[in-house]
Amino acid sequence: MATTRQDRIRQALATLAPNELTITDDSEKHRGHGGWREGGETHYHIYLRAAALNGLSRVECHRRVNALLAEEFRTGLHALALDAKGISP
Repeated sequence: MATTRQDRIRQALATLAPNELTITDDSEKHRGHGGWREGGETHYHIYLRAAALNGLSRVECHRRVNALLAEEFRTGLHALALDAKGISP
């Protein structure tokens, strides 16, 4: 069974054991812009809260998420709007 990019993103980010995770495909908003492809799955917004990110700077959080999604970037993910933080104790 084929999985969507959103499914694969959710699976990759599950390694962070998120308390909150929202993944939105915003590709249609970027129709005609660089990286956009027919069928979407090129531009995403991710809202993520996870204890695994506690104590990390914003840049470190983004690096951690981008590393987990490296394969998606290699296979057509063009842009990622990311709101990722640890959770407050």
